[in-house]
Amino acid sequence: MGSCFSAESRSPLPNSPTTMSLGVKKRKNSRKRPPGSRSSSFDHRREEQLHRIVGRMFLNGSSEVASLFTQQGKKGTNQDAMIVWENFGSRTDTVFCGVFDGHGPLGHMVAKRVRDSLPLKLSAHWEVNLKGSNDVLREIVGSVNSEENSFNSVNDDPKASTNFEEIDNNPEIFQTLKDSFLKAFKVMDRELSMYANADCFCSGTTAVTLIKQGQHLIIGNIGDSRAVLCTRDKDNSLVAVQLTVDLKPNLPAEAERIRRCKGRVFALRDEPEVARVWLPNYDSPGLAMARAFGDFCLKDFGLISVPEVSYRRLTEKDEFVVLATDGIWDVLTNEEVINIVASAESHSRAAQAVVESAVRAWRHKFPTSKVDDCAVVCLFLGLDATTSATKWKLEGKDVAERSVDVEEESSSGKDWSALEGVSRLNTLLTLPRFVPGEDEENHEPGEI
Repeated sequence: MGSCFSAESRSPLPNSPTTMSLGVKKRKNSRKRPPGSRSSSFDHRREEQLHRIVGRMFLNGSSEVASLFTQQGKKGTNQDAMIVWENFGSRTDTVFCGVFDGHGPLGHMVAKRVRDSLPLKLSAHWEVNLKGSNDVLREIVGSVNSEENSFNSVNDDPKASTNFEEIDNNPEIFQTLKDSFLKAFKVMDRELSMYANADCFCSGTTAVTLIKQGQHLIIGNIGDSRAVLCTRDKDNSLVAVQLTVDLKPNLPAEAERIRRCKGRVFALRDEPEVARVWLPNYDSPGLAMARAFGDFCLKDFGLISVPEVSYRRLTEKDEFVVLATDGIWDVLTNEEVINIVASAESHSRAAQAVVESAVRAWRHKFPTSKVDDCAVVCLFLGLDATTSATKWKLEGKDVAERSVDVEEESSSGKDWSALEGVSRLNTLLTLPRFVPGEDEENHEPGEI
């Protein structure tokens, strides 16, 4: 539970390190920005261009094929971000979806940055791979022109769709798409290391993303956000199929990689079920995921931004896909989520219904803990993206700036305090160092 450890009710010991002095030297490129680094004026112009793209949705609302909703928790700024981009890559039958859960002091900025930039990079690499070139965009980082060209291309005439009909029998085609995801994620992380507007040394984000083209799904995932498919079995009953793995440090392969890189993996006595990643010589930052964008303080110690990429061919029994941050999955099961969506009064209300149910579950299951931020994207598979007029209903300001009471009707003025010892804040704070000479069993019980 929780992305990063917080010790808000504990007093640091006199010799405890601060967040900015973790005993790890910052990478050189996090200090010295190259000439191509993004400026605030570029970011503003870039956002304006993105907001003008027809079919790109990132606020609470819905279209004919998707429903989006996010709600701020009780921990401060909403660090979740989301996106649905219809006619992705100027292809009329293609949709891109993504959900991003930021953490750390500037996690909300990192999540928004990835939401805005990753789809452009994925589209660009996709085009290059389809043309058979392997090195045209190798130096895309820092190139303003490449992203501006991506902006300009979204309003071009729709291209012919890539032929995926043989993908099941031809792994080379899937490998091409997988390479596009791997390259785009790699370039995205490199760009964050040079992001002039936010220091990503101690901040980062998850990313669960998918491209749907016709009857084909390609999913790329890092972190502990999740994608779940709703399908029907032979008896026509709803079945939840988890499409991604929560990439947490408790997975043996992830823990082994981290330890090989001198990082440490152990849980705290207060929350023995939550494995966290720690620096070799300091009890920080306590990141509860094994892969993430940003978080460069841990990138030399086993944390990676390489996505797990998978493929699924859709059938007529598949009804919708739900992408959501861990604020949903911490309190609702896969089955509960698909049943909520399936029973929603309308497709447009589906994502909001999931969030509202999660908030109620938080109050019931963790009455002394702060409600986490929640973000949900529901992609309905029964409608072809070509039929969508992209008429979506705007219901608020930018999701990163909204300030919403998580459940006004039931709050009754009660202040939901954090847990006494450990709270589920998505912040990156330093743990007090264990007192030298203290019994080593302080670590042993939680060791993974």
